[in-house]
Amino acid sequence: MTEVVTDQTPPLLNGPTDKEKKYDRQLRLWAANGQQALEDAHILLLNSGSGTVGVETLKNLVLPGIGKFTIADSSVVTEADLGVNFFLDEESLGQSRAECCVRLLQELNPDVKGDWFPKQKGEELENLLSVDQKYTLIMYSLPIDPRSLALVQEYSRQQKIPLVALHSAGFYSYFRIILPGSFPIVDTHPDSTATTDLRLLNPWPELSDFAAKLTDNIENLSALEHGHIPYVVLLLYYLKRWKESHGNYPTTYQDKKAFREFVSAGARTDNPEGGEENFDEAVAAVLKTVTVPSIPSSVKAVFDHKPDDAESSSSFWIIADAVKRFYEKHNELPLPGSVPDMKAQSSVYVQLQNIYKAKARQDVAEVLETVRSHPHGNEIDIGEVETFCKNAAFIKLIHGADASPVSIQTIAENEFQSDENAPLTMMPLSLLPIYLALNATSHVPSASASDILAIISKDIPDAASNPRIVKVAEEVARANGGELHNISALTGGMASQEVIKIITKQYIPIDNTCIFDGITSRTQVLRI
Repeated sequence: MTEVVTDQTPPLLNGPTDKEKKYDRQLRLWAANGQQALEDAHILLLNSGSGTVGVETLKNLVLPGIGKFTIADSSVVTEADLGVNFFLDEESLGQSRAECCVRLLQELNPDVKGDWFPKQKGEELENLLSVDQKYTLIMYSLPIDPRSLALVQEYSRQQKIPLVALHSAGFYSYFRIILPGSFPIVDTHPDSTATTDLRLLNPWPELSDFAAKLTDNIENLSALEHGHIPYVVLLLYYLKRWKESHGNYPTTYQDKKAFREFVSAGARTDNPEGGEENFDEAVAAVLKTVTVPSIPSSVKAVFDHKPDDAESSSSFWIIADAVKRFYEKHNELPLPGSVPDMKAQSSVYVQLQNIYKAKARQDVAEVLETVRSHPHGNEIDIGEVETFCKNAAFIKLIHGADASPVSIQTIAENEFQSDENAPLTMMPLSLLPIYLALNATSHVPSASASDILAIISKDIPDAASNPRIVKVAEEVARANGGELHNISALTGGMASQEVIKIITKQYIPIDNTCIFDGITSRTQVLRI
């Protein structure tokens, strides 16, 4: 006799963890692997001057949960600090500014560890930048003394650590990202509408057979069946007929316009369901999906790049080389495998999805086999290969500022030439003068307008005769190194977004300087 258990307790459903609840919205942006990268990060901030913009940038990194941060700041809190730094209070007067900021920043997120330097008078910055200390990224606020700047730049070069310079004075600010060498990004998060890759002009056998089976007797299909043929299948069917009558596929714009009419003519006008939406979808998809396979210039730049010895053993370059070989063999990148939503019967749509997914897995397997043949290939996780193949058409390589440097004089000539045509092109004026003036006070915040112009003139001889440079120099001199909290807070928000992109290696950070004009509320990105 079988015993029947009547008092059974259903298994507990695992809801979201406390961490998932806490970071729910940002997990939707950069997923669990991005969050883990943040929590593994250690950020060093060298704070000087008013120091507000650096702390405001840290605030926006503490909130999403970086693992640890360290503030290096030898200043003590004065009355002036209380007026510009939200993370100081009256009880902080006379105390270490670094320690007080760390304490109040940690109140925002107790899960984040904070530390400060120096803890004893006379401690040298070299102790903080020893080889034993490992940082994910270093930020420094300007103005900064030349010796400290030289130390942190040398440390960055040796350890290949990104630097972020922050400068805010009066109504003006900028931040600059200095990446070590080449910085590759796989998960660039392209717009979903740009990622559709259906391979309509080069279908593989399983897809062709599937389409042929559904359209073999298309004229005699019922109204329901005819109105639910997936638009991918419709396009494959009509492309085959077009090629039979024209000798080749429609690749020019004029041919595609004619092909759209050819597809549209196949729709039944007497469908009792009130129209055939699947044919409308097919017509709308022609220009976007009927395309000859090609690789974007950003992907070609990755394929053409010659990594140095240190780079060549990294997982990115091993996989990139395998994908390059795949492209050279097949003249196309690995298939992403995703299929857009479309009108179709559920069972048919699932079959279509499975065909694309199976091809994507097959492409990943081929790339993985090449990866495994590399001496370091067995150390690479298959998930990393899958992610690379899925995003292969959108990978991006950002070169550091030292790669193909352009002189500031050349940049100025280009920017000011554009300014001359601004009334005709209806484009705003360049914000380069703001960068030039702020950069001139990188070590001397109290420089006068004439001092600022003299420094700028070393690179741009006619700076003193440019009224816009003169006007900005006077405004920077008037600020005298003082920060406005709202300007620094906004700048810190923008800079922290770029820092998160660098830490998570997701999305595409700016290249490489963002200038902000608080008077006109305008930003401009320049590669300087």
